[in-house]
Amino acid sequence: MPNYKETPSEAPPLGGWGAKQYPLAYNAIKKATEANGFTMPSEVLTCSLLKTLAATKPGGKFLELGTGTGLATTWILDGMDEDATLISIDNDETFLNIAKENLGVDKRLRLVCTDGGEWIKKNEGQKFSFIFADTWPGKYLLLDEVLDMVEKGGIYIIDDMLPQQNWPTGHAEKATQLIADLDSRDDIILTKMGWATGIVIITKK
Repeated sequence: MPNYKETPSEAPPLGGWGAKQYPLAYNAIKKATEANGFTMPSEVLTCSLLKTLAATKPGGKFLELGTGTGLATTWILDGMDEDATLISIDNDETFLNIAKENLGVDKRLRLVCTDGGEWIKKNEGQKFSFIFADTWPGKYLLLDEVLDMVEKGGIYIIDDMLPQQNWPTGHAEKATQLIADLDSRDDIILTKMGWATGIVIITKK
């Protein structure tokens, strides 16, 4: 298993959040997510951290691999300034349409329905200030290629690195190997966090 301590994440710490701290589109996307049976959204603890980290990159270029229904997307957008841009990619048009319906008016956002692996290969050489890899391409697949896309001083984030109930047989070994691969690199600085579902934050040297 990944070598950091698991901590409870069911309840928000420090008394939780007030309604004003949630993005405007959050409730609508959450309802649509539940209605459409999407069972793998990023939880609020993860999303809050993404918003905070996004705010550290004014005018930055952002990339999200794995839009889902756009729950995490709306938090990232909420942390970005007016000059920043976000490309968010998913291969499921049904779920991506939920994000389009609720976030499509935001001119900073470009939603792309395509295979993540193919997009990564076609866009080799692009540089981003912030990458949230929430799907297999860019995390368990094509990791080197995506880390090459992180600019110097840029941030790369992954979640679900602590054991999850929905992990299939053998996935724990993949997570352990991913952590080992990241630990072996000398071009990054990383922190493993027992926060939410298990977060790893990387900064590119």
